[in-house]
Amino acid sequence: MQWRISIPPLTRGLLLLLFVFSVTYQLLRHGYNVDRTSGSWLILIPQWALFTPWVYVTATYSEQNVVTIFIAGATILFGGKYLERAWGTLEFGKFILLATLVPNFVASLIYVFLFAISRNDDLALVVIQGSVALQGAFLVAFKQLVPEHTVTILNGAVKVRVKHFPSVFLAANTLSGIILGTDTALVLAWVGFMTSWTYLRFYKLQPDLSTASTGNNQLRGDASETFAFAYFWPDAVQPPIAAISDGIYNALVALRVCTPFSVEDVQVGNEQATARGEGGLPTLLNQGGDRHGKNKQEEADRRRAIALKALDQRLSAASASKKQQPSASQPSPSSGPVEATTSPTKADSEDQP
Repeated sequence: MQWRISIPPLTRGLLLLLFVFSVTYQLLRHGYNVDRTSGSWLILIPQWALFTPWVYVTATYSEQNVVTIFIAGATILFGGKYLERAWGTLEFGKFILLATLVPNFVASLIYVFLFAISRNDDLALVVIQGSVALQGAFLVAFKQLVPEHTVTILNGAVKVRVKHFPSVFLAANTLSGIILGTDTALVLAWVGFMTSWTYLRFYKLQPDLSTASTGNNQLRGDASETFAFAYFWPDAVQPPIAAISDGIYNALVALRVCTPFSVEDVQVGNEQATARGEGGLPTLLNQGGDRHGKNKQEEADRRRAIALKALDQRLSAASASKKQQPSASQPSPSSGPVEATTSPTKADSEDQP
């Protein structure tokens, strides 16, 4: 079997940045036997970031050790390889820029705010670095594109669907931040997740994949029900999360920060999700075979089942609302006979002399 990995251009550039910045940071840190702040012109330190603004980009690709370099490299290689081919280099570049700049900037603001409240100098000098935000952003993108794809680990001993990865990733970083004190990873994970979801949900342009579409039509955002915020979490906690997220969304709509999705937008979004599911997830190493075709068919079947379930729920809700409408607009049983008896009486009175 021949193994061949072809890497798109932007993904190659990101891997090169990761290697150059991480190695340079390690040389500055260990070569001169100083602390983590020795590479302050590569990593993000909130107190100094205004004087070195490029660190909002370089900090993401300056990893602390060999393990994190390996994890970041695998994330960029396999995630970037798929997303750049799925979206194109330009759209993938926009996504990378947002997933790099916004989390680092927001994280620095959070620590500056905490410093202003507590006056703890350690918060202003905290080191923010690594690709945790980028990892979270990639997982959200895969949740949008192939949520029902199953990833097999340890020769089939462990099987996990892609749609569960974001919640597992956030839970792991949250617990690590609380127990092990990796609070910067906790902040970057959540901000990277929210940045990616907000961009893909409301702003990113994507081609119209519905069967009724003709030409090069583009849609803004993803209004599909399976990409709603509540669907990132286990079924047991989806109702309360949906209530909270819907309340925040309605408040943002009332403030005209967000444009509300119409019923047609949701229907088109569901069609888009089904079309993406039928396309399947191409293998990362260009391997074909019957097994891949079987996986694509199973994934498409699951996507159709989810779409049919969502449609059934909407129809049931619409039917229930119609039954609850008041019947005041229809004539009551008692009013009909009264009108029938009074009309002839009036006519008879007119005929009498």
